[in-house]
Amino acid sequence: MLALVTMETLLRVKCFQRLAIPGSVRVLHKDYRTVSPQNFSNYESMKQEFRLEIPEYFNFAKDVLDEWTNVEKAGKRPSNPAFWWINGNGEEVRWSFEELGSLSRKFANILTEACSLQRGDRVIVILPKIPEWWLANVACLRTGTVLIPGTTQLTQKDILYRLQSSKAKCVITNEVLAPAVDAVASKCENLHSKLIVSQKPKDGWGNLKEMMKHASDSHTCVKTKHDEMMSIYFTSGTSGSPKMTGHTHSSFGLGLSVNGRFWLDLTPSDVMWNTSDTGWAKSAWSSVFSPWIQGACVFAHYLPRFEPTSILQTLSKFPITVFCSAPTAYRMLIQNDMTSYKFKSLKHCVSAGEPINPEVTEQWRKRTGLDIYEGYGQTETVLICGNFKGMKIKPGSMGKPSPAFDVKIVDVNGNVLPPGQEGDIGIQVLPNRPFGLFAHYIDNPTKTASTLRGNFYITGDRGYVDEDGYFWFVARADDIILSSGYRIGPFEVESALIEHPAVVEAAVVSSPDPTRGEVVKAFIVLAPDYMSHDQEQLKKEIQEHVKKTTAPYKYPRKVEFVQELPKTISGKIKRNELRKKEWETI
Repeated sequence: MLALVTMETLLRVKCFQRLAIPGSVRVLHKDYRTVSPQNFSNYESMKQEFRLEIPEYFNFAKDVLDEWTNVEKAGKRPSNPAFWWINGNGEEVRWSFEELGSLSRKFANILTEACSLQRGDRVIVILPKIPEWWLANVACLRTGTVLIPGTTQLTQKDILYRLQSSKAKCVITNEVLAPAVDAVASKCENLHSKLIVSQKPKDGWGNLKEMMKHASDSHTCVKTKHDEMMSIYFTSGTSGSPKMTGHTHSSFGLGLSVNGRFWLDLTPSDVMWNTSDTGWAKSAWSSVFSPWIQGACVFAHYLPRFEPTSILQTLSKFPITVFCSAPTAYRMLIQNDMTSYKFKSLKHCVSAGEPINPEVTEQWRKRTGLDIYEGYGQTETVLICGNFKGMKIKPGSMGKPSPAFDVKIVDVNGNVLPPGQEGDIGIQVLPNRPFGLFAHYIDNPTKTASTLRGNFYITGDRGYVDEDGYFWFVARADDIILSSGYRIGPFEVESALIEHPAVVEAAVVSSPDPTRGEVVKAFIVLAPDYMSHDQEQLKKEIQEHVKKTTAPYKYPRKVEFVQELPKTISGKIKRNELRKKEWETI
């Protein structure tokens, strides 16, 4: 049983048990398509044996990254880099844990000295996938400043909202977004430091690249308590203003060990590539904490936009063993001819962010021989449910609860529902609050309180659990369609639609109907080969297909072909926008 009293013990056990047999890792994966887990024997033992006691003081930079540096120096870690970055211009960066430590200490000194930041001050970082983004993450950890990541797709209005809401004292960005910051800076009374990642100087900005050349790499990491605020993530909600979700040094810094050790099943021999945007919590999940707590290599490819052929080429060319991407990305990848690509190192594929359609996983398996292990979580949590190695995968299911949480389906009164009955997906938080859960929504106690029902944190998602303990996503609570007394979740209908060869993407919402109250309407993006087909005939064909694929009452009585679907900047379909347009016409 893994009963750990202190962080030092955790790290020593984790490091040396994982590295005691480094040679055997490669032997185990001589056939890279094996599904045998590396870090646990089976799901049942994983759930039963996992224990993690939280120390009073914890800092990921000091207690994890610097410990891996010590292991590295002792020659007890494989020769994998800690960080491996490429771009489309042939540039490449590789850092060991020791180099990552030295550079991040330089960055930390810039934050405390040049920027005069103190522990608890908030720093907004709006950078693409460049090495400085990772250094900013670690520098904030070392200084006890609170990291607030933002996507480079933010508009001037978005940046103003984030600066004002967060009361950030420092912003770090590049020359593309610096003008947008300058345009609103006068309205942000707390902002007093601006750092730019650029080859050229800019008035009013500290040039990070130049400052790094002269900064000292001697820095003492702040001793942070485990429950101090570590980072704030603005949620990419499909409705309303983004909320500020606060995570502590333990909620992500320790909590994401569940993701790294069990769902991603990483070891120091692995090379992990996650394609998520740097603005989202998923990058914290799979591009920072989960891989590095396991001593694995974080791989990053800077692409200005998602290019399926570049993704496939990179998977084929580099020794990436674990790949994580959003369902939308997998859908785009399988639209390409993959026959010329050989993924010789790839052994584990995972997906999160939104449900993945069974048709996509089947097509990926046919072309790569690999399953996609879907995981389910939120900005507010670490992994809630997942498909883990060694488990039978049920296509369309988000798997079973992770070791971090006790997950149930509950009714409106917080009572646990039996298998097969739809309800709200909840995490038990009383009497003992799990450590992988966010602290609260910053400056919004009302919203924080609204997530609690009885003994449970309510995720806002609807689902059910089957007799085997597998959880199934139905819809966001506000996406449910009520038609002629039937409750219809959009995901199942969308999955059926995508199985039709004419459909590239689909979104399903409710639409007003004088007889049934509301009916299912599908917005469909057609495959290029079908755009010239008779539209009315194609609609009927697709409707018949859905009737045969799922329960007939769920078929879309209305169908509209569109060029593209509205999405949040994190790539999630904005069903609320489509639904609003439908109901505004009444």
